[in-house]
Amino acid sequence: MQHELSGLRDNIISEIKNASSLAELEVARVSALGKKGKLTELMKELSKIGDEERRNIGSELNNFKKEIITLIEIRKRQFESAALNAKLEKESIDVTLPSRADSMGSIHPVSQVIEEMITIFCDMGFVIASGPEIEEDFYNFTALNIPPEHPARQMHDTFYLGEGQKSDKKLLRTHTSPVQVRTMIAGHPPFRIIAPGRTYRKDYDITHTPMFHQIEGLVIDEKTHLGHLKGCLADFVKAFFEVQDLPLRFRPSYFPFTEPSAEMDIGCSRNAGQLKLGGGEDWMEILGCGMVNPKVLEASGVNSDRYQGFAFGLGVERAAMLKYGIPDLRAFFDSDIRWLRHYGFGSLDIPSLLSGLSR
Repeated sequence: MQHELSGLRDNIISEIKNASSLAELEVARVSALGKKGKLTELMKELSKIGDEERRNIGSELNNFKKEIITLIEIRKRQFESAALNAKLEKESIDVTLPSRADSMGSIHPVSQVIEEMITIFCDMGFVIASGPEIEEDFYNFTALNIPPEHPARQMHDTFYLGEGQKSDKKLLRTHTSPVQVRTMIAGHPPFRIIAPGRTYRKDYDITHTPMFHQIEGLVIDEKTHLGHLKGCLADFVKAFFEVQDLPLRFRPSYFPFTEPSAEMDIGCSRNAGQLKLGGGEDWMEILGCGMVNPKVLEASGVNSDRYQGFAFGLGVERAAMLKYGIPDLRAFFDSDIRWLRHYGFGSLDIPSLLSGLSR
């Protein structure tokens, strides 16, 4: 067996060294170490010889096996290194070529308009408040003096979550007004806040989507009156739309959470399908507002005999459509790269209350 092992060693080493590819190296490995390999078969013969010779020959076979494995690994690395070098040589990069132009992203019109609105209102002394998008019935409806039979509470208008009675269910907030209630319950007057954020309603057409953005404002103190509301909103729309002589009017309206309530219109003209803000003989509703209903103050823990104030709310997408000439609200959420490139902003243009939007 000693003579047989010597000849086998020379034969296997020769096959490994003469292999010209990884495939041939694998054939040599299987031929030597596979289940029916030459070295494997020889190790099976150890059971047929005496104990003393078995120990000596077994030790040599184990050492030879380790030698073969090491040699195969060395040859394998050589082949892999050669293949990598050949690939690098073939696929070398010409560093003298100009690089590809970077694709610049853009700021979404919703983000732009929210920043514009926040900046204007913060110039007026408002602070930003936030609240959960999954709300309770009390904060979204009851505390805002919205009665149980009100259409807004119906299943066809509101996204309710979970089982049980409507009053027990969670829901996706239908406006950011719950933030006003939570702010009043958690603190003490005076309040001067704005509440921007996402809201949800079951609408979908050219001017409505199931998810949209609102920004609402609340001012509560001992002396604020309707004149302050009109002045605040007049300054806001003039700065936002960048039209200093923008015609305005307030029409009586109804909202459960304000009394008296009003809708604010801005002057516009429509010619040949084109809408122009400012001047003209036409009007367009832009937001709802009013003095906070005493019932809302009491439900929020505020003494309505001592404190009063106003609230307002407007849709961010609607304002963006009017200011930047965007015809369809649904396109805001289609993720169409062409639309985003056309209507997006390279950088945030932040408006000033005094000078309007600076470009």
